[in-house]
Amino acid sequence: MDSTAWIVLASIAAVAMLVAVAVLLVRVFKARRLLVDAGVPLHNKALFWAAVAYTISPVDLMPDPIYLDDIGVLLVALKMLHAAAHKAGVRRDEL
Repeated sequence: MDSTAWIVLASIAAVAMLVAVAVLLVRVFKARRLLVDAGVPLHNKALFWAAVAYTISPVDLMPDPIYLDDIGVLLVALKMLHAAAHKAGVRRDEL
């Protein structure tokens, strides 16, 4: 493969990861909106804000063209928020 093909593939991968981060960030915000009044412990709310701050922060574990670390942090935040909602009695179909 020549260098143009690699650049195109890298660009497509970067755009795909950016779209995944955007979708996950929207899902985190939707889950957080439901959990504001659900009696969720403070550490779960702090995890939400930490995930959002890490995602928009210019300081990352991996350079920004690679969004795998951002995706991982958002997935962990979503999992924790869903678990906290389940414990607080929020129905799964509302998330």
